[in-house]
Amino acid sequence: MQKFIAAFDGLRFSQSTLDYAVHLAKLSNTHLIGVFLDNILYNSYQYAELVDEEEGGVSERKRRLLNEQDKIKRDEAALSFEQACHQAKITFAVHRDRNASLQELLHESIYADLLVINQTETFTYFEEEAPTAFIRNLLSDVQCPVLVVPKSYHPIEKLVLLYDGEPSSVYAIKMFGYLLPQLGQLPTEVLTIKSHDQPIHVPESRLMKEFIKRHFSNVEYIVKQGIVEEQILGHLQYYNPHCLIVVGGYQRSRVSKWFRRSMADHLLQYTKLPLFIAHNK
Repeated sequence: MQKFIAAFDGLRFSQSTLDYAVHLAKLSNTHLIGVFLDNILYNSYQYAELVDEEEGGVSERKRRLLNEQDKIKRDEAALSFEQACHQAKITFAVHRDRNASLQELLHESIYADLLVINQTETFTYFEEEAPTAFIRNLLSDVQCPVLVVPKSYHPIEKLVLLYDGEPSSVYAIKMFGYLLPQLGQLPTEVLTIKSHDQPIHVPESRLMKEFIKRHFSNVEYIVKQGIVEEQILGHLQYYNPHCLIVVGGYQRSRVSKWFRRSMADHLLQYTKLPLFIAHNK
């Protein structure tokens, strides 16, 4: 039995993360871990809310009250996870990690087959547009494949596998096929983008098609020419939210990220589709 983990901010509980994680765990008969990153230094309130003019400064009474409210909210989030797992009749466990959120989740990922997380998670008081700094840092160093999900849950009805002939893209497709073989029956596109000076054909066509047919049964190959980011985003812009994208090769050196954004960054920013990301080290 595989082990999937779903990461939650108990103060901003993601219902879509819960829905995707429970659905996939039930579909694949997988043990699901709810990882609640309850960093003791992260609260739902700002420092200014602790000030009490009558007490002449920071009010410990207010601090205790707000901390108790946060604890209740986090406990209710964990309970919601447990109830959903019971209802779906899947095996599960809850981890309440109280140290630095990013490091805790990276450590958890070493011992997981798949991580499910919402694309807007920050694990701070502040909100950010996707991809958030937390998600980008997570994807750079995570030790297992990741399913980054949008704010709203939609059943998965179609797959798009991004393939450029590089081992990293094949690796992501392999990992998806191994982890979620039940989705291999869905309508599937293998999308390749070539530059204008390259021939329009699937790279390593014979080997790739030989591999794909063993994992996906309803496949269409699409090859387009142009700038990679423009062609992929243009191709996906009219797709409904029931489509899932598989992409590899996110990881780059710390320096090169300043000069060229990852394809995954563009997909997270400009689409609202679930994104399966896996990179080989």
